Amino acid sequence: MVHHPAPGPVAGSRGPGSAAITDPRADAAHFGRFGEAAAARWYRRAGYRVLATNWRCRQGELDLVVARDGDVTFVEVKARSDGRFGTGAEAVDRHKQRRVRTAAGRWLEQADRGYREVRFDVVEVDRRGRLRLHHDCF
Repeated sequence: MVHHPAPGPVAGSRGPGSAAITDPRADAAHFGRFGEAAAARWYRRAGYRVLATNWRCRQGELDLVVARDGDVTFVEVKARSDGRFGTGAEAVDRHKQRRVRTAAGRWLEQADRGYREVRFDVVEVDRRGRLRLHHDCF
């Protein structure tokens, strides 16, 4: 696993005129969408095309599917308000990895396109919009 921390908050990762999400009562689903949007922005700025967000099938869900230079990356996004329940990367255990891999296989079957390489990344997002990227995790 290669860890690449994103430098500081991702520019534009917050809504217009909003500060970091700091309200502990903030809706978990909203925070999850915030994290997924911040991760998608980071990948776009790094030259990736976003092919799918929140893609679902019977076997599971893919938070983000991105591609660059003929390679496809399946991204699991974990938004964490604090470390009480461990890191986002720790939350992607063997069971979750299996579900993501299976869903990725279904996505690839439907993609109607061959990719040279397939990679699985995990992106952790905190309430300030800071990203911590783990490339090629599993």
